[in-house]
Amino acid sequence: MQPYGDRTRQHGVVAYEIGPDWIEVEFTSGWIYRFSYNMPGQLRVDRMKQLAASGKGLSTFISKHVKNRYDGKRRGEEPLDQLNP
Repeated sequence: MQPYGDRTRQHGVVAYEIGPDWIEVEFTSGWIYRFSYNMPGQLRVDRMKQLAASGKGLSTFISKHVKNRYDGKRRGEEPLDQLNP
């Protein structure tokens, strides 16, 4: 996982990891959510990848445009609890 944004500022997002057709986002709650081309779709995931790399706007984008359309979630090193296997 890559640290997200400026560590001196408060974000809802702590870290992220990018794959070819997905992004995993770790929130301050400790939950890690996977978003993929399957859910919520390629356009949103590609935008999330851009925002993650820039270090700003990712949490806001998720809360406004993605909400709870995610592929799976887990805590820390737990296996992914897939919603859409």
